[in-house]
Amino acid sequence: MPELIKVIILGIVEGLTEFLPISSTGHLIVFAALLNFTTSKTFEIFIQIGTVVAVIIFFRAELLKQVSTVTTDKGVQRLWLNIIIAFIPAGIVGFIFADKINELLFRPIVVAISLIIGGIIFLIVERRPQLSNPTVTLESITPRQALAVGISQIFSLIPGVSRSGSTIVGGMLFGLDRAIATRFTFFLAIPTLGIATLYSLFKSLKTIQGNDFVNLLLGAVVAGIVAWIAIRWLLNYVAHHNFIAFGYYRIIAGIVIILLVLVHILPG
Repeated sequence: MPELIKVIILGIVEGLTEFLPISSTGHLIVFAALLNFTTSKTFEIFIQIGTVVAVIIFFRAELLKQVSTVTTDKGVQRLWLNIIIAFIPAGIVGFIFADKINELLFRPIVVAISLIIGGIIFLIVERRPQLSNPTVTLESITPRQALAVGISQIFSLIPGVSRSGSTIVGGMLFGLDRAIATRFTFFLAIPTLGIATLYSLFKSLKTIQGNDFVNLLLGAVVAGIVAWIAIRWLLNYVAHHNFIAFGYYRIIAGIVIILLVLVHILPG
């Protein structure tokens, strides 16, 4: 299979899974292995810039309004202070331990276990009694809730956990309405994925060859287009459904990956 086709497939996988609570990194690891595509952490991180752009474009009207009113609107100020609070925990842990995590945990079997555990957690969280008075606006999120989301995001450094999945669950456990937890996750993606991409590029700039930029840009563009569609779909989905279906998907996907490892189609 031509390398550019593999890049397009991986871009589709990234765009589709970045905001769905099923782990984009985990799916990239598995699909790259299945496609025999020698991906790098730089590629995995860089194509995420497409998903950041997708969020910015999708919420452009809301973001422009926030920019124009940030000096006077206390609600907007509170929202972005909370986004900073939520970003800090995973930002610090990722900066310190990213290399060790990549070295030890970026394997299909880790992805499989994380998917299964995360799926079980989704089923448990969605079957608990509904909150009587959940937080239903972004502006009313408290710093305590933002910190809880930020601590939850630390777990997403483990491949297979899912950044969106961990932050949505963390938000729901600490009183956020499912739809608001999802929207907050989208806004949190802007600094989280944006800074991670820039940092990865800074570290890897000297090792990137001229032909690598074609793959990086193609993957990012494809991921961005698919991510925009996924954001639109997910916002509509959470307005009418819970995440139980994603819980079952994660468990089934994890079992399939374990079976593929056992028959040596995937490396352990």
